[in-house]
Amino acid sequence: MTTESVEVRRGLPEGAAARVAELYWEAFGGKLGLALGPPEAGRRFIAGHLHADRAVTALSGGEGGSDGRVVGVAGYQLAGRGLIGGDAAAVRAAYGPVRGLYRVFLLALLERTPARGELVMDGIAVDPAERSRGIGGLLLREVEAIAVEQRCRRIRLDVVAENPRARELYERHGFRAVQVRRTPWLRDVLGFGGVTTMHKEVAAR
Repeated sequence: MTTESVEVRRGLPEGAAARVAELYWEAFGGKLGLALGPPEAGRRFIAGHLHADRAVTALSGGEGGSDGRVVGVAGYQLAGRGLIGGDAAAVRAAYGPVRGLYRVFLLALLERTPARGELVMDGIAVDPAERSRGIGGLLLREVEAIAVEQRCRRIRLDVVAENPRARELYERHGFRAVQVRRTPWLRDVLGFGGVTTMHKEVAAR
């Protein structure tokens, strides 16, 4: 497969929630495990609380105008809304009033709120079998186009220290590190010991 055979769309194709949840869990289950695990429960929660209007998807294999298979997804936060929803009440309803309360606390540690004029990336997940073929770059470019259309001045994202491959992707597409936070106390809890915040300035049309 080449990037020429991949179609990038805004939103989620009908019926793709479970597939998107699968990709997200594969990419981010390491840090979401304690908050939303076990894996089956986490994928089910994500699939049931997706905001389709905060997604960009990459599809491959569609013929004759039909939808292809989702091979990548990028989520973003804008105007108080991100790809994965579900408030504290939803978490407690899914996991129980006691265990859910602890999970709400863990999810709060991962929360990132956009500043005024800022689009925040919720992450990029690409099918492991389709990596190194430019899909992440296609998704990033479409997210940047959205930021420009929404008159944002920059895109912000956080990348964990344990994911140098993702950082390299962002750097190739013009993102620069602006802050590094060492969080060794989170290594045993969420699986990472440091976070790098990266920015990319964009020009509004």
